[in-house]
Amino acid sequence: MSKMIVAIGSDHGGFELKEQIKAYLIEREIRFVDVGTYSTTSVDYPDYAHKLCEKIQSGECERGILCCGTGIGMSIAANKHKGIRAACCSDTYSARLTRMHNDANVLCMGGRVVGTGPALDMVELFLTTGYEGGRHARRVDMLNALD
Repeated sequence: MSKMIVAIGSDHGGFELKEQIKAYLIEREIRFVDVGTYSTTSVDYPDYAHKLCEKIQSGECERGILCCGTGIGMSIAANKHKGIRAACCSDTYSARLTRMHNDANVLCMGGRVVGTGPALDMVELFLTTGYEGGRHARRVDMLNALD
């Protein structure tokens, strides 16, 4: 996991959660790229989802974490990008299974929905859980064909 580079981004509603996740990544020596925003000043979440998705599409980053008020807007915006499989999660079970079954490459969370402790647990699972492939590969291939 230490060689992975994670892109991280938020809008104003997810800024505080993003900053807590950054501290967690630093503590664990996980490399990351912060695409913004850098304050709680109101911004448009699609801009930051786009910046993050470009980092994954270019290969600079392997996975991404997006935070907004609910996580929903970011997941919708991210999923508009080719090759992105973004999942809005608010529990550890979903965060783990979206990696195992969907090969999700972007985790979206709501700063106004998820507390810091559960969010950091989800980040840990999202970054350490592998994709099972096998019976799930056909479905992920079907998703990729929609791009």
